[in-house]
Amino acid sequence: MSESAYARAGVDIEAGGRAVELMKAHVASTRRPEVMGGIGGFAGLFDASALKAYERPVLATSTDGVGTKVAIAQALGIHNTVGWDLVGMLVDDLVVCGAEPLFLTDYIACGKVIPKRIAAIVEGIAAACAASGTALIGGETAEHPGLMEPDEFDMAGATVGVVEADRILGAHLVRPGDVAVAMEASGLHSNGYSLVRRVFANAGVGLETHVAEFAQTLGEELLTPTRVYAVDALAAIRATEVHAMSHITGGGLASNLARVIPDEVTVRIDRSTWAPAAVYRMVAGLGRVSQNDIEATLNMGVGMVAMVAPQDADVVVELLGARGVPSWVCGEALGATEHRVEMVGEYQD
Repeated sequence: MSESAYARAGVDIEAGGRAVELMKAHVASTRRPEVMGGIGGFAGLFDASALKAYERPVLATSTDGVGTKVAIAQALGIHNTVGWDLVGMLVDDLVVCGAEPLFLTDYIACGKVIPKRIAAIVEGIAAACAASGTALIGGETAEHPGLMEPDEFDMAGATVGVVEADRILGAHLVRPGDVAVAMEASGLHSNGYSLVRRVFANAGVGLETHVAEFAQTLGEELLTPTRVYAVDALAAIRATEVHAMSHITGGGLASNLARVIPDEVTVRIDRSTWAPAAVYRMVAGLGRVSQNDIEATLNMGVGMVAMVAPQDADVVVELLGARGVPSWVCGEALGATEHRVEMVGEYQD
């Protein structure tokens, strides 16, 4: 069969079809009872009649990408982990207001559709969707020859969740005496990679280099998937008196936590309650990055913070720990000072 004009221009529609066939099983693994239809339609369908069980359902939505972490995946040819990162960035932004993630759509742009590569990316997305109870109900794969190199790709997504109106978490509930509970990050998650990549490149440390402090290669360390907190955070919200949560992403702990703290409250975070992993110390040391700069860029080992009523702080720590999320009390809410969030003390060695 002769090659189409579109294919000669660099867009292979048949390859896109093969990619869809390869990803179907992954997408099916995320299915919720409310999902209608299957993959391949123009729009994903979700039966909203399930929301009748709510007195006043409020929809929450978020959109995000993975940033330059995809450059690590491209360089190493490992594509089945960054999809997990995408889902973590999306659903954990929803859960901070108390919302349960319902469904997600993705968008993958690439220079050339290589079906196995696209399927591997979707495999990671689907695995994280299944782990967070989120249905993957649609998406788009776009081939951009001339705009992107054949091995280049980027990804983004959007997700929707629901929360009862009178159960929305946020700054309006936080008050002096509340306790800050930190949830351990799995690593750098998906933020700060432009800085991290530059630091290691300038230091001559390649992605294939085995780093003793990591007990693995640099590339393996940097591709550690983002921890997805949604299901475990919701368990804590439902079982205890959680007032607010903050997803620690770009901008670091203090600036993200400040987004859910009212003007009349200051949260004092004690650095001495945890020891950041080796990767944070290496980035700071090799790059000669100041403490202020690195704390404003990386999560420093904390991926989520919950502001909890004081009588429930230990319960939250125990509950999360039992669910495999190492957690600890990292600070407390006080009356207002100059800053909404104050970082005090020194990190453990």
